[in-house]
Amino acid sequence: MASTTASVGRQFEAQEGNNTLRSEIHESILRLFGWLEKNDYRSYDTFDGLSARFVRPLTFESKFLRTLLQQGVRRFPLNLRPLLGVEKGHSTKGMGYLARGFIRLHQATGESVWADKAEFALQWLIQNQSPGYSGACWGNHFDYQSRSFYLPKGVPTIVWSSLIGQAFLDAYDHFREDKYLQIANSICEHVVRDLKIHPDGKGVCINYIPGSDCLIHNSNTLGGCFLARTYSHTQNETYRALAQKAMQYTAEHQRSDGSWYYGEKPNLHWVDNFHTGYILDCFKHYSESTGDHRFDRRLKDGYEFWKNTFFLPDGTPKYYDHKILPLDIQCCSQAIDTLVFFSDHDSEGLQLASKVAQWTIENMQDRTGYFYYRRYSRWLVNKTPTLHWGQATMMCALAGLYRSLQPTGCQS
Repeated sequence: MASTTASVGRQFEAQEGNNTLRSEIHESILRLFGWLEKNDYRSYDTFDGLSARFVRPLTFESKFLRTLLQQGVRRFPLNLRPLLGVEKGHSTKGMGYLARGFIRLHQATGESVWADKAEFALQWLIQNQSPGYSGACWGNHFDYQSRSFYLPKGVPTIVWSSLIGQAFLDAYDHFREDKYLQIANSICEHVVRDLKIHPDGKGVCINYIPGSDCLIHNSNTLGGCFLARTYSHTQNETYRALAQKAMQYTAEHQRSDGSWYYGEKPNLHWVDNFHTGYILDCFKHYSESTGDHRFDRRLKDGYEFWKNTFFLPDGTPKYYDHKILPLDIQCCSQAIDTLVFFSDHDSEGLQLASKVAQWTIENMQDRTGYFYYRRYSRWLVNKTPTLHWGQATMMCALAGLYRSLQPTGCQS
């Protein structure tokens, strides 16, 4: 009897702790939501430096000078954008993450305001597609210079389109409205028809952008898992077959320690936290959507590497596999999201996700509600309010954790 009483007592204490944490997360979400509403869902983006209208002409459209301007604005510890003529804007990827977050909040609470906000974000995305392609797709609202290519404003990327597509599939699963599945199917047509496929071994790599040979693991798997998840609704065999080959490519390039490089070209050989999280999510989505478990061993090895490598005991999420700094808000949000997603297989997942969330709220959330971009040290903080990189991804991640911490037996 004493043992039973002690066990019940421990369960009660754990539930009380859960309720306290859930209240803290709810309060954080509401502060963030208030900031988003006040700012009309507009803000800066991590890579919007080329929108500096006062300085851009001085680049003379040289790749080197464009890169210097973009990275200088991004990395400088203070927000130079207002001085350089960069204006706040809406982010397509940001609106996708916000839609997913609002759907999760509606699932957790049943409050109609969240359904209304999800519909608003999804309708905005429908109205702001990139025109001229074979299906629905989205790109940046600014010009972008990467190490490998120059991307003009509006040109779609598979990363943007696939992640936004996940929001439409979430909406279809939750609201059961056919229009959302139609958009998801349209995105798949864009992937199949507009993006080059690079054969490699038994797999293929789906290119990052139309008309370019840019082979990146997280973008390839994002495309693959989105095709697979749409296949689970449509049974379109073309989508499943391409998804399997895309996942095969990245599976074959997994390193012996369970990690993946960002890309296979020598200048892309780094391993970081949030891109690894993307890949792990994608392999899990693929397996669950198709019933094909051929990559489960790869997924297990990758997850164990990620979980054991990228977190300090207090939940601080490291950026790279070999160093802690910078402490980046995208690493925080993606870590929470991936840990929650894997909590059905990892009994410690929600506990670690909760640690990351508490650390992030305490160290990265401004008193006005938004989340900082980066911490370089205890005292040096870049407080730029990036929209998709920080606010939207944190709304999505915190909403998912809040939903998962819902007391057993409670229904919205």
